[in-house]
Amino acid sequence: MRYLTAGESHGPQLTVIVEGLPSQLSFAKEKIDWQLKRRQKGYGRGRRMQIESDQVEILSGVRFGKTTGAPVTLVIENKDWTHWQKIMDPYSSPEEAEKRRIPRPRPGHADLNGAIKYGHHDMRDVLERSSARETAARVAAGAVARLILEECGIQLASHVVRIGEIEAERVELPLADLIQQAEDSPVRCLDKEAAKRMMELIDQAKKEGDSLGGIVEVIVEGVPIGLGSHVHWDRKLDARIAQAVVSINAFKGVEFGIGFEAAKRKGSKVHDEIMWSKERGFYRATNRLGGFEGGMTTGEAIVVRGVMKPIPTLYKPLNSVDIDTKETFAASIERSDSCAVPAASVVAENVVAWEVACALLEKFPADTADELVEQVKQYRERTLRF
Repeated sequence: MRYLTAGESHGPQLTVIVEGLPSQLSFAKEKIDWQLKRRQKGYGRGRRMQIESDQVEILSGVRFGKTTGAPVTLVIENKDWTHWQKIMDPYSSPEEAEKRRIPRPRPGHADLNGAIKYGHHDMRDVLERSSARETAARVAAGAVARLILEECGIQLASHVVRIGEIEAERVELPLADLIQQAEDSPVRCLDKEAAKRMMELIDQAKKEGDSLGGIVEVIVEGVPIGLGSHVHWDRKLDARIAQAVVSINAFKGVEFGIGFEAAKRKGSKVHDEIMWSKERGFYRATNRLGGFEGGMTTGEAIVVRGVMKPIPTLYKPLNSVDIDTKETFAASIERSDSCAVPAASVVAENVVAWEVACALLEKFPADTADELVEQVKQYRERTLRF
């Protein structure tokens, strides 16, 4: 299974093509739209979220509400396109576009590197594609993957662990309760007192023209033992999830389970003892390693955290250098968020969903959804008898 995305931040639309889905998979448009809506929520979001109301249009691969086995094409309209046609139309006038040309790269963005690499003297050609607007397309792809996971009894959740200097207290909850509490919180934080202080910190940063980053956590429950593989580096599922998370705009780090805390502990306080019962089969007494050993799932919940840096577009811009004059200027300002960590947790949730679904289909190749569900069911029964 694979997907491609195309489109610019201020172009007419984002396009997603998903290939490799089994046929006869119930395809609920409202579930895709719900994930897109979740991505647009969160305390600290900018003005664009008031413009866009993301929904998908299905152009191929679905008939009578089910997949056909052919590539699925999804389109997400950019409503802001109406204000940018003269600048972003494929055959727009260079003279018209010159009015909005960007010769000043913004620190922390792809602007300068992309301009040098691809020979652009208008950095809009870089920022339009490198914009986090593209994560809407990735969320749509992840939402499609979730349809597969749901059929196989696999559920996902995410929440915010930290924003700036404010860190939430750990709260142990059943997944359904965690999902509900995260959705009810403006910052997707389970600790109500910490959530209040996070919002105050976001207000302060916005007032100062600054931005904030943070840490998000994704949890996946119901994953069978043995997704991924130990036999080669590129088949290790935790490595693939790590790559997917760090590829999200502004993400700079990732950890599983206790993560970097493992460096401080002795081995006896890191590794998960193996247990067995007739009802559960093999399981772990703890889950410090976040559901992975040897690049494969252990059957425990996958627990992965990602670190998001503060958004680099600031309303009190940092200095940069004009590529034409080589003079120092304050970097240009594009419309931006003060804090996008809550929304980023939703993006992370969906990119993890994609990787888990891909690993599931690699282990259980299936032409139809029914075949997949039956294979997973039989495998779960076999692991109990191992």
